[in-house]
Amino acid sequence: MKRAHELPTLADTHALGEALAGLARPGDLLVLVGPLGAGKTALTQGIGAGLGVREPVTSPTFVIARVHRDGRIPLVHVDAYRLGGHADVDDLDLDVTVASSLTVVEWGQGLVEQLADEHLEVRLDRREDDVRTALLVPHGPGWADRVDAA
Repeated sequence: MKRAHELPTLADTHALGEALAGLARPGDLLVLVGPLGAGKTALTQGIGAGLGVREPVTSPTFVIARVHRDGRIPLVHVDAYRLGGHADVDDLDLDVTVASSLTVVEWGQGLVEQLADEHLEVRLDRREDDVRTALLVPHGPGWADRVDAA
């Protein structure tokens, strides 16, 4: 799989999410980084579709975390935007579900990386022409191997 992607349409963002879901295993952590409107929730919707989640995947901004159990792997979708630090992350008890789920955290950079030995950082951006971009940054050999082999 390429590490850099141009995502001109919502369908392209969903397709990248579906491809990432195909690489996902229980215990995986994805950290989504990018400004407001970069496509973090849209990417997670594609991940949900790729996992076979039947219920709508919506932004967990106000509830902080949503768990979707009806896919190939349970999907834990977290929005860390309003979290103040590591203590707030600890209060969510994500370490309880991370081993058996795919955990996707929006706005989690610097807050959640300790939840797993390895993680995939997805850096999303939105250019002036409204095209989204994604850069896959593996942290650990397992993710590097999977991204490069796909």
